[in-house]
Parts: sequence; C-alpha cells; structure tokens
Amino acid sequence: MDDTLKNRIVTYFENEKTLSRKELLSTILADFPNWKESTINVYLSKLKKNGILKNPSRGIYSLDSKEAFKPKIEQSLRKLNNKIQTEYPYINFCVWDTKWLNDLMRHQPFKQYQIIEVEKDAAEQVFNKLNESIKNIFYNPNAELFERYIHNADEIIIVKPLVSEAPLIKVDKITIPTLEKLLVDMLIDVDVFASQQGEIEYIYRTAFSKFQINMNRMKRYAIRRNRAKQIEEIKSIITAQI
Repeated sequence: MDDTLKNRIVTYFENEKTLSRKELLSTILADFPNWKESTINVYLSKLKKNGILKNPSRGIYSLDSKEAFKPKIEQSLRKLNNKIQTEYPYINFCVWDTKWLNDLMRHQPFKQYQIIEVEKDAAEQVFNKLNESIKNIFYNPNAELFERYIHNADEIIIVKPLVSEAPLIKVDKITIPTLEKLLVDMLIDVDVFASQQGEIEYIYRTAFSKFQINMNRMKRYAIRRNRAKQIEEIKSIITAQI
C-alpha cells in the first residue's frame, strides 16, 4: 500500500469525525489526481484491514479512535533491557511485564513476572549471564518449576526463547511484544499466563474494545503458533458482544 496515503489519511479527519465515501474519494483525488478510483478502493480496503480506517456504516468512513498499545515500562525493566543490549548488541530480544495485562482483567493477580524473550540460539547464554548477578531468575520454566519455586518467590524474572517472526514493536526505544502477540501466547503459555486463564474471554473483549488490534498480524502469528482456529472462535464470540 502507498505509505503516502497511509500517512495522509489522518489529516482528512482533522475537522470531521466521519466522511462519506464521496467526500473521502474527492479529498484523496485532490491530493493524488492521477490515481484511479479502483486504485483508491484497493488502498482503502488495506487501510481497513490494517485497523487504521473504519467503515461503521455503508458509505461512511472514520478513523479507529481506539488507543495504541503502549504500556508503561518501569525502570527495573529498562535496566534489564539495557544490560542485555550492552552485553549482546546484535541479538533479537524483547522484554515485558505481566502487569501490563492487569488493566484488561476483572481480578488483579497476586503474582507479576518480568519476561525476557531471546532468539533461540542465544536465550540460554543470556540467561547464564543474567544469572550471575540476578536472584530469582528462571530459564524457560516448566509447570513443576512454577509450582515448586516460582509461585512462592517474589520479583521473578523469566528468560525464554523468542518465537521466530513474532510481532514486536518499539516503545521508547525498547523492543516489546505487540498486544496481538500477548493475546495469542496467552492461549499457549499457560504457566506464564496462569492468572489470566480464567479470564481469557473477558481479556480479549476488553482488549478489542480498548485497543487497536491488527487482525492480519494476529492471524499470521496465530498460524505460526497453531492457534488460528481458536483465535477465530474467540474473536467471533467477543466481537458479537462489543
């Protein structure tokens, strides 16, 4: 899709919350007089699929007014990120905190974890380095480790392999998972997301109503993690309730 239109589309709605199809086409053609209507239709369709443009009723367009997922990154997580970045400047990794999901939940969990996901070939090496100076850090723990050690400890840090091609974003120059990634992983990593398992439908419904969700990105990652069918089932249920 032409990034020029993607960047310009926001300006078309500065004075109007909605535009008719005729008004939107006229505005676009004023900026891009050489474009054909069929070309514009393709671009508008892609903007809708990417969650940038909404079509609330036939012939009416608006911008998605939902928030972008941009959680607060606490100083302790920043320090972890900077430590890894300094020691291993060329590896792919992301950091995040399970408390970022609290606003999507009814009941607030007692346990919070800071998670570091590192590309598979370097994950154990990064863990060993951090383990030299950090207490209560675990490498890709299984259910037994959670039950015996993690559930009874505080200020837990977990290092685990990063799924290749996982959707990531940068917030304040720090790489974190996208919300779409967290929502998919929630269906798989049941030990890390133990506190969320009883509220998955509620969490999805809240996420979809509050934040911008890129369904194409979510579907691609869900396919990669073999959860595409489950995502579609949950989406069908919650979108009918929003």
